[in-house]
Amino acid sequence: MQLYNTQTKTIDEFVPVNGNRINMYTCGPTVYHFAHIGNLRSYICEDVLEKFLRYAGYDVRRAMNITDVGHLTSDADTGEDKMLKGAKREHKTVMQIAQFYTDAFFEDCRKLNIKKPEIVVPATSIVDEFIRVIEVLIEKGYAYKAGPNVYFDTSKVENYYSLTGHDEDRLMVGVRDDVEEDTNKRNKSDFVLWFTQSKFEDQALKWDSPWGVGYPGWHIECSCISMKYLGEYLDIHCGGVDNIFPHHTNEIAQSEAYLGHKWCRHWFHVQHLNDNGSKMAKSTGNILTVSVLESKGYDPLVYRMFCLLSHYRKPLEFSYDVLDNVKNTYQKLLQRIANLKEEGEVNADQLAAYHQKFVDTVGYDLNTASGITLLYDMLKDEELNDATKLAIAEDYDKVLSLDLTKLRNQEEAAVDEDLKAYVEEKIAERKAAKKAKDFATADAIREELAAKGIRIKDTREGTIWEVM
Repeated sequence: MQLYNTQTKTIDEFVPVNGNRINMYTCGPTVYHFAHIGNLRSYICEDVLEKFLRYAGYDVRRAMNITDVGHLTSDADTGEDKMLKGAKREHKTVMQIAQFYTDAFFEDCRKLNIKKPEIVVPATSIVDEFIRVIEVLIEKGYAYKAGPNVYFDTSKVENYYSLTGHDEDRLMVGVRDDVEEDTNKRNKSDFVLWFTQSKFEDQALKWDSPWGVGYPGWHIECSCISMKYLGEYLDIHCGGVDNIFPHHTNEIAQSEAYLGHKWCRHWFHVQHLNDNGSKMAKSTGNILTVSVLESKGYDPLVYRMFCLLSHYRKPLEFSYDVLDNVKNTYQKLLQRIANLKEEGEVNADQLAAYHQKFVDTVGYDLNTASGITLLYDMLKDEELNDATKLAIAEDYDKVLSLDLTKLRNQEEAAVDEDLKAYVEEKIAERKAAKKAKDFATADAIREELAAKGIRIKDTREGTIWEVM
């Protein structure tokens, strides 16, 4: 596979550390509100990447964090605790909020055919691990206590800005949002590993630590979860482009300082979904959820197809007009596949050839739009019989996850229900005929059913039937 690597700024050959085994990490949601479809664009693209790697023959082990720690709006102990804000808004405890929105997130994923990672770890479940890693960073001289907090010293790291490719002077003052400079820092790019003495008297989640009662900084959880569950070497780390700085930049710094060697080989980032020219974001109130799309009559998989028709590294502009066009396209595609007849045998050579075409096409920087074009080309291929086309569509859907045979299966289920009703009606007529000693009619009904491929058998429990 050829895949763009944010760190090298080039499309590189994707080579796992351990042969066929891939360790993959995904930055998960902060569970204080519903995920919006901009968030979910990243998860859709990451899902396609994981499924494609499996499709290409790799053994993928994937982990995701759940941020249920009450992170602030910046690294500088400013703004409002997101989890506490959600709890106040809905008159629930912080952990009730976390569980509710975790469940809501994975329900949205289910509707979008996003596979749940094998490893899902709430941040609050491994705070002891955060503390242990921070202690090691202090011992190794990469972290220091200043004022109320523990900081990571970025001056001790070579190539701190390698992921962003930026100049230090052009970056913000070491915080996530535009806030006042934290004078406790040795360097403006230093970041908090552990907060103590929070400005918020009602801070909901606090833990004992060697530095006082407090809570972890924004960045430490992903490093610790990845290293604990996937080991010292990570093949690929995923996230949205807004995670590149400071979050992923800081993950690299603290992880490699702790481990003493290169940590992650490949960085995969998905561009923003824009609405009316601006990024869709909870902080601005500019959000749209899966439930809202459903309420307007859209199958969530229409939105998945909308995302797959664009390249993951290009900003995507959302509009209902475009979504309507994709809805019509999707419905026509399902109908076209539903119309395929299961006639003849699947041609194994043709199936294998189209499988390889898909690997080659989508395998160049996860080009899902070209993969969908290949699907249409296959459906127009007159050298393929319908059985082979259906097999290829099912094969491609292992990656696309658009439920391409959904309409076909629904129509088959409807046919099955109609058949069941017909047979049961005939069995009832035959039973009445036998009761009236009209054996000629009873035999005629048996023969009628047999002519339609239905075999009936009289038992002590009644008449049973099967398709011959």
